[in-house]
Amino acid sequence: MQTGGPRLRIPILRQTNIRRLGIREMNNRPCVLCIGGHDPTGGAGLQADIETAAALGARALTLVTCLTTQDTHNVIDVLPTPVDAFRRQRDTLLADLTPQAVKIGVIPSRDLARAVAECLHGLPAPVVVDPVLLAGGGAALAGEEVPAALCASLLPHTTLVTPNRAELRSLAHHPDESDAAADLLAIGADAVLVTGADEAAGDRVTNTLYRRDAPPVSASWPKLPGRYHGSGSTLASASAARMAARDTIAAAVEAAQRFTW
Repeated sequence: MQTGGPRLRIPILRQTNIRRLGIREMNNRPCVLCIGGHDPTGGAGLQADIETAAALGARALTLVTCLTTQDTHNVIDVLPTPVDAFRRQRDTLLADLTPQAVKIGVIPSRDLARAVAECLHGLPAPVVVDPVLLAGGGAALAGEEVPAALCASLLPHTTLVTPNRAELRSLAHHPDESDAAADLLAIGADAVLVTGADEAAGDRVTNTLYRRDAPPVSASWPKLPGRYHGSGSTLASASAARMAARDTIAAAVEAAQRFTW
């Protein structure tokens, strides 16, 4: 029996309506295709890419190049994705969705580098390559043939490549930073962001952006205490997320450095 005044009618937002709102909001976000390895700790690789893209208003699409056995200190083992399985992942995903930017991380083999490069032909999106060769703890993430494969297959299609200084030397085989960056630009990359956290001296970290059509631009950041797992993944995926939102290379790099710091 109803007692008291008229019943107050409160509209209920049903689960189906919540789902529709979520899908609509997700579909309005620019898509970043993140290609790389799985880190079980969530600090680096695809999980760092997903979190970074979401934090910057983008939606991450993912293609897995390898599974890893690792903790927060180092990588124990790397299991590459079979090339045929990767191609099926790639072709199925790209037949359905078109990314507005691409971020490429760990590529453990030459054959996978070629399979990744195949999807870049004719793809109208900026490409950011983080040429991860070693884990933070020093373990190898890629075979010895991979640096040459990256230069031959991927850099000609790359908008921005983000090596640290050790990775730059592996790619260009040149002791001078500016000359090594010029080598990567000559291969085909539009821009090279050389990061300095791996060899920073003193209390500052300096990153330098090299482009063909502009003088180098350096940014210096206070060096934070401790060691950080996945900062390179975050920097590259943040750059890709900003490019997906149509930032210029310089604006994307500046925003990505600030976000990562």
